[in-house]
Amino acid sequence: MTESTTSSPHDAVFKTFMFTPETARDFLEIHLPEPLRKLCNLQTLRLEPTSFIEKSLRAYYSDVLWSVETSDGDGYIYCVIEHQSSAEKNMAFRLMRYATAAMQRHLDKGYDRVPLVVPLLFYHGETSPYPYSLNWLDEFDDPQLARQLYTEAFPLVDITIVPDDEIMQHRRIALLELIQKHIRDRDLIGMVDRITTLLVRGFTNDSQLQTLFNYLLQCGDTSRFTPFY
Repeated sequence: MTESTTSSPHDAVFKTFMFTPETARDFLEIHLPEPLRKLCNLQTLRLEPTSFIEKSLRAYYSDVLWSVETSDGDGYIYCVIEHQSSAEKNMAFRLMRYATAAMQRHLDKGYDRVPLVVPLLFYHGETSPYPYSLNWLDEFDDPQLARQLYTEAFPLVDITIVPDDEIMQHRRIALLELIQKHIRDRDLIGMVDRITTLLVRGFTNDSQLQTLFNYLLQCGDTSRFTPFY
């Protein structure tokens, strides 16, 4: 288990400096990558609370979170400055978890666009230089596959556009797909033959059938579903 650094003297002195706006501004002006620095209006630095971090993570973060307005004033960028006095193999993934938590907090405040959250790791451990990749995708057994998965659109099963004839070939999942595709139809009479065919195939167990019939009753006009009972 990773030892908490939140009460270490290293962490205490780090936070004393980084909680000061003028100091944090200098740090970001010097260390933010130039393309990102140009996007930030560092005169608008604001220290953000970090209480939104889930309890299971709090013991492992010695974090400072600043927000800045973008240079054109149209949005916000968050800068996470994480302090570490020893190298940790999974730090990139931890920073990603922190970044997504900060994104969610921003959305919870009523914004409808996900903000950029820039994690910066401040390291002064005994091992030099820092020995691990800070690209979280490199932590997977197959980084190339991970890049393909997490940098492209996620797989989508949009059942609303799948033809019914194709759904009928989907074996044990066909009945669920067919019912949920047509649950909002004004008249399900035309579906009786298809549903009956799927029931006769015996792919659905008693628990699934009971849940499905309860779903039909709960989510629509009962009179529309009487042919199935």
